[in-house]
Amino acid sequence: MTAAVPQPTSRTVLEARNMTRRFGGLIAVNDVSFDVREGEIFGLIGPNGAGKTTLFNLMTGLTPPSSGTLMYEGRPVLGLAPHRVAALGMSRTFQNIRLFKALSALENVKIAQHTRTHAGLWRGIFGANRAEEAQVERRAWELLDLVGLSDRAGEEAGNFSYGDQRRLEIARALATEPRVLLLDEPAAGMNTSEKGSLTAFIREVRDRFDLTVMVIEHHVPLVMNLCDRVAVLNFGQLIAMGDPASVQRDPKVIEAYLGGE
Repeated sequence: MTAAVPQPTSRTVLEARNMTRRFGGLIAVNDVSFDVREGEIFGLIGPNGAGKTTLFNLMTGLTPPSSGTLMYEGRPVLGLAPHRVAALGMSRTFQNIRLFKALSALENVKIAQHTRTHAGLWRGIFGANRAEEAQVERRAWELLDLVGLSDRAGEEAGNFSYGDQRRLEIARALATEPRVLLLDEPAAGMNTSEKGSLTAFIREVRDRFDLTVMVIEHHVPLVMNLCDRVAVLNFGQLIAMGDPASVQRDPKVIEAYLGGE
């Protein structure tokens, strides 16, 4: 008997209200509000410079807000430090890959897990809790196997192709045991074949780990095939939000981003 696949619910996991970030006279994110539901894959698209990555940076503590609120599971998180956001259950990948490129793939994933261990990173490195470290290593191997990189666990991350680095970064994000996973342009640098399998992979990750996923992506067909709902930013403002079909038909989206009928 096939196990039931988790489906999005009506319960709100993330609730953003009037999120704004100013850089001098530039408003990168302008009064943005949205909700993300438990279990859904929520897409975020828009032209270059629309404010998408800045929005992720606000959500994960890398950039302080100018104003607004973000509630995660009923807790205010806007303005918290990145490690505190991760500890609450939100993890992310980056538009510009931020792996430890001189370390092996295995070491990259193991380091991320130390946000969840009792011994912590430095005590773990020096063997303060050998049983816990053995569990960390087993988990790292499992995640590398999930993303198809277990046969290269000992290789330095900097030697991987761009697409493989993307997959390794997803494994590292999963190592923090998130409830919400934020993917910033996961298809960037991937070839056509890799992009074709990415939709199924993200769904598999969502279902296997019972996650809620937010995705920033420029590859519009991928977003429209993958996401339950899509939000569109333009010049820092939210101009449309809804199911993929309705967003594609929205005249404001066509004018700002899709470029025509």
